[in-house]
Amino acid sequence: MKLKLYFIATLFALSCSAKTNLQAKVDIKTKTDFNELSESFLKQIMDKKDTQEIQDILANTSIEELDNALDTNDKRLAFWLNIYNAYIQVILQKNPELYDDRGTFFKLEQIKIAGEMVSFAKIEHGLIRKSQWEYGLGYIRKWFPNKFERKLRVNKPVFNVHFALNCGAKDCPPVAIYEWKRLPEQLKIGTKRHLDKTSEYNSETNIVKVTSLFSWFRGDFSGKGGIKKILKANEIIPSTKGVDIEYSNYDWTLYLDNFIDL
Repeated sequence: MKLKLYFIATLFALSCSAKTNLQAKVDIKTKTDFNELSESFLKQIMDKKDTQEIQDILANTSIEELDNALDTNDKRLAFWLNIYNAYIQVILQKNPELYDDRGTFFKLEQIKIAGEMVSFAKIEHGLIRKSQWEYGLGYIRKWFPNKFERKLRVNKPVFNVHFALNCGAKDCPPVAIYEWKRLPEQLKIGTKRHLDKTSEYNSETNIVKVTSLFSWFRGDFSGKGGIKKILKANEIIPSTKGVDIEYSNYDWTLYLDNFIDL
């Protein structure tokens, strides 16, 4: 009888211990700060340090865990901006020849996040732009986004992400580390900086020459009227009245390690 009781007590103790250990592991996982992780990802790239451990954490988390952690719009935007910009550096530093066929490169499912293989196109158009069809100029939504996209996309897209995403080209905005608590301020500063660099206004002809980003994603900027308002707000043009817009050719020359502090 004593032996039987001892056996039962031992099993109970082992069971409690296993539950405690399991709970500890769960608690550790649920405490992962994915925004901090995404910032560290870029910081280590800038410092020329290995990022495989961070990539493994991102690959092996779950959709539910990531969804729960990214519980505000700014957290989602900051996270995906950092992830996109980080993987551009990681992949193209290792295999720059992939950029020779950019159409294939951006659509290739080569990034593992939460157990899913995703493409740069999925991150940009599905998650950051909230399920926009990439050829729809910002006017046409995707019809049937998958579960990954529905669960992890932003709730409210903002136009100035286009001046924060770095696709590896010379004319892309530089790479900054985005912090969700400072995100609106950082995006505002980054937008102003990029527009100052890429815009040219001729007061005699009343023509402003701007980045092709405005043309490719015109719906995200609320059309030509919205573009003019953005340019005026950033002191590129003095008025929205009578201004004609021209779009510059985009320089797609591969240009990595283009970092900036914001």
